Amino acid sequence: LKVATIQDTSGNNSSTPAQVAEGRAKAWINFNGIGTVAIIDDFNFSSVTDNGTGLYTVNFTSALANANYAVVTGGNREDPEDSRCFPPNIDQISTSSFDLSTHNDGFTSVDWVLVTCAVFGD
Repeated sequence: LKVATIQDTSGNNSSTPAQVAEGRAKAWINFNGIGTVAIIDDFNFSSVTDNGTGLYTVNFTSALANANYAVVTGGNREDPEDSRCFPPNIDQISTSSFDLSTHNDGFTSVDWVLVTCAVFGD
C-alpha cells in the first residue's frame, strides 16, 4: 500500500507516512547546547538560536496549527560532578517556535551538552 496522506473515514486527521514513521510526534529534536549550538538529529525543526547562556529558541520547519501543544523536555549537563538539573523551562510558545531555558539546581542559567524535546499537539 503506497499513499501520500492517511486520513480517517471522515477525511479528517491527516498524517503523512513520514509522520507515522517518526512516531507521530509533531516534532522532536536532540541538540548540543554548549559552545556552538548544533542540531544532532531532529524531525520538523529547522534551527536552534543561541540567545545566551542556557537560553535557546527552537524553530519548527512546518508551523503547528496552534500554540496549544505539549513539549516534553530533557537533557544532561556536561559536568558529572554536578549533573543534577531540573527540566528545561518552556516560554514564548508560538506556532513556529518556542523558547527554552536550561539551568542548574540553583536555578542559574547554564548550557547543557544535550537538550532534547518532543512536541505533541495540532
